[in-house]
Parts: sequence; C-alpha cells; structure tokens
Amino acid sequence: MSAPIDQLTQRPMVAFEGVTKRFGGTKGQPAFTALAGIDYIVPKGAITGIIGRSGAGKSTLIRLVNGLELPSSGKVLVDGVDVGGLDDAALRALRREVGMIFQHFNLLSSRTVRDNIALPLEIAGVDRQTIDARVKPLMDLVGLADKARRYPAELSGGQKQRVGIARALATEPQLLLSDEATSALDPETTQSILELLKTINRDLGLTVLLITHEMEVVKTIASQVAVIDRGLIVEHGRTFDVFTAPKHETTQAQLSASIGAKLPEWIRSDLKSEPAPGDRALVRLVFFGETAFQPLTARLVAELGADVNILAGAIDEIAGEPFGSLVVSYPADPVTLERASRFYQQTGLAKEVLGYGV
Repeated sequence: MSAPIDQLTQRPMVAFEGVTKRFGGTKGQPAFTALAGIDYIVPKGAITGIIGRSGAGKSTLIRLVNGLELPSSGKVLVDGVDVGGLDDAALRALRREVGMIFQHFNLLSSRTVRDNIALPLEIAGVDRQTIDARVKPLMDLVGLADKARRYPAELSGGQKQRVGIARALATEPQLLLSDEATSALDPETTQSILELLKTINRDLGLTVLLITHEMEVVKTIASQVAVIDRGLIVEHGRTFDVFTAPKHETTQAQLSASIGAKLPEWIRSDLKSEPAPGDRALVRLVFFGETAFQPLTARLVAELGADVNILAGAIDEIAGEPFGSLVVSYPADPVTLERASRFYQQTGLAKEVLGYGV
C-alpha cells in the first residue's frame, strides 16, 4: 500500500483516500468491485503512470478524478477539493481544470481542427476574441498551425491525437488525464506524442496522469508509477526503482518481456531452482547508478576465472536514467558461488539468480 496521505511534504495534485468503487448489486445483479481500497497520491508537476492489465481497475480510477464516476466510499481530492462533494456547477468548474485525452480521439467529424480545439471554450461561454487568442498558440504548440481548416477525416492518427491534446489544454487546466492515449498509434507516432506530453509538462508545469498497459510508454515518460491489479495498487514509486527492481509478482510479470536482457525460452524452460553437480548458475546482472559506468564485468571474470559466459545483454533508459543488464553463467559449485556472492557484496552490483542448468 502507498504511504499515508499526511506524510506528504506538499499538497498533492490528486489524492485517493480509501477509495472503493462497486458496480451492480441492485435488482438481482451481482456486485462487482472495481476498486478495493485505494490510497495513492499524484504529485503536483509530475508525470505519473498507472499501469495494469485489462480489467485491473485503472480506467475506473482515472474516471473518478474528473467526476465521470463517483467512489462508493472514500474520497478523491483534486488539488485539495473533494470531487464527490461538488454540486453540478462546481463539478463543471472542476472539469475545466482537468483536461482529458482519449484513445480514440473523440473529435467531432463536422468541425475543423480549429473548431474542435475551441469547443470546450464555446461550451464555457468564452467570447470569440478570447477563443481566437487561445486556440492559435495551442495549434502552434501541437504542430498543427497549418491544419486549422482541415477536418478529422483528413488527418492521420497522430494528428488527431494532437488535436485532442490541444482541445484538452484549451481551458488552461492544471491537470491532464490520458486514457490509453497512444494505444491506437504506431510506435513512431507514439514517440512523438510522448515527446509532446513531456514538453507540455515541462513548459506549462502541467501535472499529467496517464493510464496505460504499455510498459514502453511509462518507461519513456513517467517519473512516478503505480501498478494496479484487481482493484488494488500493489506497487508504486519512482519509475526507475519500480522497473529495475520490481517487488510484486504482478509487476514482475508485466515487466518480464519489456525490461532488461532476456533469455531465449529454450534456455529458460530448462532452468532449475537448485543446482546439481556440473550445473551452471545463470544470473542477470543489473547496472545503474554508481555501477553503471564501472568495469564490473571484467572484474567478475577476473574474480571467478575465465569460465564466465555472457548469454544476453541490453542497454536501456528508464525515466531518463541509464540502465543496463547482462545475463551471465558460471559454474555452480560451492566455491565459485561463494566467491561470486562476496564479489556482489563488495561492489554493490545488483543481481538476480535466474536458475541453474547445464
């Protein structure tokens, strides 16, 4: 579970306090618990990712932030305001402070790029001069200044999402919600949208809360991450810390295919949990922080002898920090294992024993 809210040193942008959400349970319908007691904070000014499998509860969680759903119990606070306690007028005012972008863009096909962006301002009753003054810089920001008179049918998927982002920013919100906003895009377009979101976060000071099942998205953009499973946040922290040393089995399962050096399945499937005579230890070495730039692999070979094989390797970047990993094997006899253990303790090199095999 996350740290108590009162341990915060500054007021968060979003705070979930004991939040549950149940659906059904009336007229003979079975009740379904989508959220089972969420305590979590979203820091102001950060990009925070919520990751989880389909059905884990992440979409319900984000819909509570702008009052599209209300909690069955507990509180959702946005910049200190209890969303569940707002009347209709106050809720409409809150939603102008909370922008949202969607997986399928939700643009109006009969309106131009300019008019789609202007829509929330028109609904809010803003005068045309103010709308014009606000919409043009937004089109410049998202790189669509030359597309003002185009219609959604004339745009690519990435361009449509840029319109959606500009529209979400039109009311000058303090918080931007992203609901699987890159899931319908190809990898290259996804990267350009993530760069745009990072620019918005940096230049406008906007807090960004995004939900996704794509590990690559969170790894690229989020400084903080929470993992949700079966309606509970099972792990959270700095993205780099969670991704490089996942503690919960759900996190480990989701990250296993996307982070670090990987073994071929034909090797992994034959691994044993305990060594037999003649077996070799297969170990993943993790390099980050102080160990990232030290020649520790060469020192390991010197310590254990020449019978150290490198089976796989990868260099990555997580939340802007370098991260590398190697999978090595060496004899699993007691003397070699003891020397290896002593080496890891002395150097601080992180390691994970994957198993034992021939």
